[in-house]
Amino acid sequence: MNKLIMILVAAFVLPLLVPVLAGAAEDPVAKGEAIAREWDRRDRGYGDTSATMKMILENRQGQTSERKMRILFLEVPDENDGDKSMVVFDYPRDIKGTALLSYSHILKPDDQWLYLPALKRVKRISSNNKSGPFMGSEFAYEDISSQELKKFQYKWLRDEACDKSVCFVLEQRPLYENSGYTRQVAWYDKETYRLQRVDYYDRRNALLKTLIFSKYQQHLGKYWRAHDMYMVNQQTGKKTRLIYEKLKFKSGLTEKDFTQSSLKRMR
Repeated sequence: MNKLIMILVAAFVLPLLVPVLAGAAEDPVAKGEAIAREWDRRDRGYGDTSATMKMILENRQGQTSERKMRILFLEVPDENDGDKSMVVFDYPRDIKGTALLSYSHILKPDDQWLYLPALKRVKRISSNNKSGPFMGSEFAYEDISSQELKKFQYKWLRDEACDKSVCFVLEQRPLYENSGYTRQVAWYDKETYRLQRVDYYDRRNALLKTLIFSKYQQHLGKYWRAHDMYMVNQQTGKKTRLIYEKLKFKSGLTEKDFTQSSLKRMR
């Protein structure tokens, strides 16, 4: 190509291509998926965690009650399946020993079992009942299960200021069956990809709940965890706060700690 043709290409053709390339780079679906993949990549390799937590329930009149619990997580390396978790209540006495075991999956319904010490039996949670409230809180059963990357279809909506930073704002549409939500709108910090807020929309596409994440701490020099999670039901005015009191990584948990039999032993 001689010099004259190169000049003509630079002068007339390249300016026409720039908007096309920019448009491709800013495709909302592709950008949303890329942001979600990066968030997921940054949290891989944690292995397992164990924590003690406080749950504070607040009714619409502002009256509160408190519960104490332990929560365990086990990372499943298979990208086509989800992680495992267990929640065990230690206080108050009337629910002490109640435990929930969750096997998170991608598109098929999560497996969940609830141990009720008063009945001394394990009850399987129906896949049609995952949108119900977990132990009277504003967290649904599906909120307690781990939020796997491939459970959602993502779309970037915009960038906007959030707290003291700037966030990506994504729409996340559940792909799995029987979700209680039509969509979620999530705010991810642009620097660290920490989740700051999630708005949940019910099956009528009306705003149902808002979850705020705060008091982040970094663990093992890599993994960020919010030590305060505040869920507000926008339709009823009820609220639930989850506060981490102690959190430990790499505590040696194995598959044997996440079985139906282990539910009965978690006292």
